[in-house]
Amino acid sequence: MFATSVDYAGQVLPAHSPALGAKALALSATANLARMLEQEALFKRANRPLMELAEMQPVTAAWWRERRKQAGEFHYLALGDSTAQGIGASVPGRSYVGQLADRIEAQLGEPIAVTNLGVSGAPTRLCVRDQLPRAEKVLAKRKPDLVTLAIGANDIAEWEPRAFHRNLITILDVLPPDTIVSELPCFHLPWNDRKVLEANRMLHTIAAARGLTVVPLYAATRARGVKGILTEFAGDAFHPNDRGYEIWADTFWPPVRAHVESARARIAT
Repeated sequence: MFATSVDYAGQVLPAHSPALGAKALALSATANLARMLEQEALFKRANRPLMELAEMQPVTAAWWRERRKQAGEFHYLALGDSTAQGIGASVPGRSYVGQLADRIEAQLGEPIAVTNLGVSGAPTRLCVRDQLPRAEKVLAKRKPDLVTLAIGANDIAEWEPRAFHRNLITILDVLPPDTIVSELPCFHLPWNDRKVLEANRMLHTIAAARGLTVVPLYAATRARGVKGILTEFAGDAFHPNDRGYEIWADTFWPPVRAHVESARARIAT
C-alpha cells in the first residue's frame, strides 16, 4: 500500500456540514456577481476558496508522480481532469481514482500500480494534446488492466459541441476497447445542465459505437439533490470533497470490480 494513502475501503467517508456548504455557495454566488459588476476587491475575497484549491494543483500532481513509483501486478491507467487529481479532497488519494485504487488493492490483497495522467483544468482539447500522447506510450509498453476516462466538465464553460465531439472521438479511438468512460456529472444549474446533457448524449453515442462501458455519473450526482449540494462539495462549491468523490467511486465500481475479478483470475494462474 502506498505510504501516504489511507485504506478506507468499505467505510463511509464524512460529508461537510450543510452550513459549510451554504457558505461555499454564498461565496461562489458573490464571486460571480462581483465579476459581473467588476468589483475586483470583492471578487478576490469571495473567490479565495477557489484560488486556494488552485494552489494545490502542483501538490496533487507531485503526489501522483510519487504514487506512480509503486509497482504492482495490476496496472490502473486514469485520464481526466482535476477530479482525477483529487482537487477538493482532503488528500489526493481520496479522489475517485485514489478511492478506486484502494478498493482494488483491498480486493486483490496486494499493491497495484497507478498511472494517473489527469491534469487539473483540462478540457477534452488539452486531454488530446497532453494526456493522449503519454497514454499511448503507456499502452505501447503494456496494456493496463484498467483504464478510466472522466473528461469534459471543463468544456462546459466555453461550450463548443463540434469540438467536444471531435476531441472525444480522438481520445476514445486511442484508448483500449474495454476503457470505462464516465458521463459528465450534474452541475445542478439549469443553464449548464442543458450543455451537460448534450455532451452526455454525444458521449453515449460515441461510446456505444465502440462498445465502451459508460458509467451513469450524471444520474448518480443529480440524485444527491440539495443534501449533496450542501455536504458533498469542497469550499469552492464546484469540486467534490471526500464524500463527493466516494459517490464517483461508487458509480465506477461495478464495472471496475469486473476488471478486478478478471485480473484476480489471471494473477492466480
